[in-house]
Amino acid sequence: MDFVKAPDLLKNLLTAGKAKSELSTKDILLRGSLSGALLGVSTTLAMTAATQTGTPLVGALIFPIGFVMIVILGLELVTGSFAVVPLAACDGKTPWLRVITNLALVFLANLIGSVAYGILYYITVTNFGTEAPTGLAPKIAALAEAKTLAYAAHGWAGAGTAVVKGILCNWLVCFGVVMAFTSHSTLGKIVAAWLPITMFFAQGFEHSVVNMFVIPTGMLFGAKVNFAQWWLWNQLPVTLGNLIGGMLFTGLFLYWTYKPARSAATHTSSGNSEEVSAVVEPASA
Repeated sequence: MDFVKAPDLLKNLLTAGKAKSELSTKDILLRGSLSGALLGVSTTLAMTAATQTGTPLVGALIFPIGFVMIVILGLELVTGSFAVVPLAACDGKTPWLRVITNLALVFLANLIGSVAYGILYYITVTNFGTEAPTGLAPKIAALAEAKTLAYAAHGWAGAGTAVVKGILCNWLVCFGVVMAFTSHSTLGKIVAAWLPITMFFAQGFEHSVVNMFVIPTGMLFGAKVNFAQWWLWNQLPVTLGNLIGGMLFTGLFLYWTYKPARSAATHTSSGNSEEVSAVVEPASA
């Protein structure tokens, strides 16, 4: 049967979290950089679709392409790791220091990949800086200002709004990560992951890795945003919100509700406990 039930899903998440926490620095940097770049490509693709059709919802329907590629290829995305990797520490399968190190390295790798794609995209739009930016460039610059200066105009209330939008975003994104574990088939994983990602993108919530592409690329295209404004009014508060939404609202909530069922299932009739073998899924997102 292709469908994985929720209690078994938790076992697979714990297995994946432990495996991700034990990845080498080289693998994290390579897989994380690819993830950052793929989300940047998805963002420009979604913006292109929305511009060509005049319907933003079309962009939201297309955006998950990059995300499902990350899931299927078993790459590293820090927002998804916020839900999966801490669970391994909560269950005693890996130390917290290893979790923190993993998340920090994935964050750095996502940033490298996102900025690298932004630079390459800038080159393609401007012919190595010899022509004025056209096409999506003004939209990306305007979006970068909306994601920073608009929050700054409201002071700490704006920063708080960015945190809440980050929570709502990664609550849905991590449901996409988790739902990919509910199927053994490639098609099932794609469909399951696609739905929550469309929900987040269509509503304009804040995703820290998407912003790692949008804001610095917008700055290249002339957005009146400086480095401090990028990090103070968006990157840091949005990342905090993504952490809360992924680790608490998705990962820990599922862990707390399904762990008793999992533990109960391991008891034998004699009252002894033995581990039920889990279906091991590749670590992804």
